[in-house]
Amino acid sequence: MATTTKSKAPEQTSDVTESALNELFLDELKDIYWAEQHLAKALPKMAKAATSNELRKAIETHKTETENHITRLEDAFKSIGEKAVAVKCEAMAGLLKEGDEIVEETETGSITRDAGIISAAQKIEHYEIASYGTLRTLAGVLGYDEAALLLEATLKEEKACDSKLTEIAESGINQTASKEKE
Repeated sequence: MATTTKSKAPEQTSDVTESALNELFLDELKDIYWAEQHLAKALPKMAKAATSNELRKAIETHKTETENHITRLEDAFKSIGEKAVAVKCEAMAGLLKEGDEIVEETETGSITRDAGIISAAQKIEHYEIASYGTLRTLAGVLGYDEAALLLEATLKEEKACDSKLTEIAESGINQTASKEKE
C-alpha cells in the first residue's frame, strides 16, 4: 500500500487515522478520484460515438454528474483533513480501454455500437457502484460522517445512471441491434 500523510480530521482520534483501515480507505479514495477524472475525459468520446440521441444525451448528462463526483471527492478528502490525490486506477484504465475497443470494433452509426457502448458504460457504473458503496461504508466505520454523506450522494447517482442505461438498452436498442447484420 502507498504511504499517506497522516493528517487527522478534527473529529478523529489518532487511533483511527493511523489504522490500517484508514490507510485502505485513503488508498481507495485516491483510486476512485483517478477513475472519475479519467472517465470525465472519456465520456465525450463515448457520446460522440453513440448513434441514439437518447444514449448520447444520457452520456452527456453523466459527464456533468462525473464532474460533480470529482468535486465531491475533493470535498470528501478535505472533510477528513487530506489533500486530494489521484493514484492510477488499473480497473478503470482497463474498463476505459475496453470501451474504446468496442467503439473501434463496431460499425459507425450502428445500433450494435450503441449496445456495446451501453455494455461498456454499465461495467464502469458497476465498478463505481461497488467502489462508492465500499467507501461510504468505510467512511461510516471510521467516523467520517461528512465524507460518508458525500459518497452516498454519488452512489445514488451512479445507481441511477446504471438504471437509465438499462432503460435505454431495453427500450429498443438491444432489439434493433439483434437484427443488424455484420
